[in-house]
Amino acid sequence: MRLRLLPLLLVATLLPAQAPTKAAPKAAAKPAAAKAAPKPSPEAETARRALRETLDAIDAAWFGQAYQGVTSVELQGTLGIALSGAAVNQKVDSLSQGLVQGNSQGGQTNLRVKSIYFANGDFKTDLAGDFGTILFTRRGNRGFLYSKEQNAYTTRVDLPPPDAPLTYMSWFRQTLNDIKAVYIDASTFKPSLAAEETVEGRPLQRLVFTAPTAAWDAKKREQTLAQSLGFWKRGKLEVAVDKTTKLPVRLEFRNDDQGVHTRMDFSYGEKGRLQAVNISNSSRGFEGPGWLRVGYGGDGRMSNVAGELSPGSGKRVSFAMDLAWSKTRSASELASVPPAGATKRGREDMETQLVLGLAAKIFDLQRAGLNVRSVAIGK
Repeated sequence: MRLRLLPLLLVATLLPAQAPTKAAPKAAAKPAAAKAAPKPSPEAETARRALRETLDAIDAAWFGQAYQGVTSVELQGTLGIALSGAAVNQKVDSLSQGLVQGNSQGGQTNLRVKSIYFANGDFKTDLAGDFGTILFTRRGNRGFLYSKEQNAYTTRVDLPPPDAPLTYMSWFRQTLNDIKAVYIDASTFKPSLAAEETVEGRPLQRLVFTAPTAAWDAKKREQTLAQSLGFWKRGKLEVAVDKTTKLPVRLEFRNDDQGVHTRMDFSYGEKGRLQAVNISNSSRGFEGPGWLRVGYGGDGRMSNVAGELSPGSGKRVSFAMDLAWSKTRSASELASVPPAGATKRGREDMETQLVLGLAAKIFDLQRAGLNVRSVAIGK
C-alpha cells in the first residue's frame, strides 16, 4: 500500500542590503557573473549517449511493437517463501551465541495471485494464502480494499497517475524514460567509461554511473517506503553492453546505504528478446544466487515469467506467473463491490489492522532468518 509522505519545506534566508555612505554616490556595483556550469567531458557524453542507446534497444527488443494497442494484462500465479529447519536453527544459534538450541522444522508461506492490470492504472487484484485473503481494486477514481479475515473494507484508495498511458507499449516506454531522467538527464550521477572487454568474441562497452551514498548503518531498522523503492536513484551502476546489438550483457548495481549489491547476467533468444537473467546477490541479509526465466507466445509477447532467489542457509523465495495480454478486454471485468455485511473503515484504520495482521508472519520470517529492513508506517 502506498504511504503518504510529508512535504519538505524550504526556507529562504534574505540578507539585509548595505546602506550607502554619505560620500559621493558610487555607481551600483554590477552583479557578479553567474558561475558557468562545467561543461560535461567527452567521456561523460559518450557514456550518456551509450546508455540512451541501450535503453532504446531494450525498448525495441524486449517490449516495442508487440505491445502496440495492448491495453491490459492478466496475471495468475504463486509467490512462495521457504525456510528450512536448518536455517531457523542456525539463526537461533547465532542470535543466542550458542546458548539456545533451535528445534525448528522450518516452514513455508505461499500466496496465490490473480490480477488484471490496465495500462491506464485501473486494476483488480485477488490475493489469497497464508497472509490472508484480500481484494484490492480501482477503476478511475473509485475503488476499495477488502480483507476477508477482518470482514472490513475502505474506499479510500490512491488516485491513478494523471499522465497514465493507454497501452503497454507506452507504459514500458514511460518506465524507461523514468530511468533516462535519473541517469542521463539529471546531474545526480557522474558518467564514465571503463575499459572495454571481449566475451565469447563479442566486444563489450562498459558504462559506469556513480552517485555516492552513505555507508550501511546496521542499527537503522526502519525507513520510508519512498526510500525503499527509490534505492536505484543513488549508488553505482555498471553496465556491460554488446557493442553490436546495444543490449546489456551484464549489469552490476550497489547502494551501500540500502545494503543493495546485485549482479545480473542477461541472455537472449531470437530477435533480441530477453530469455534469462542469472543473479548473483550480495545484498545485506539476502546473499546468494537467483534466476529469472521468460517465455513467449506466438505473438512475441511474454507469456510466462518465473524466478527464484536462494540466499543460502536454506532460504528460498520463488514465483511463477502466467501472463495473458489483451487489446479488447473491457474495464467492466473490474466491476466489484464489497460483500454485504462488511464493515466500512477509514483508510488509516484499515491499513493499521492489515499491518498488525501480517506482522506476526513477517516477524516470524525475520526471526527465522529472512533479514529485511522494516518499512516505516504512517509517513
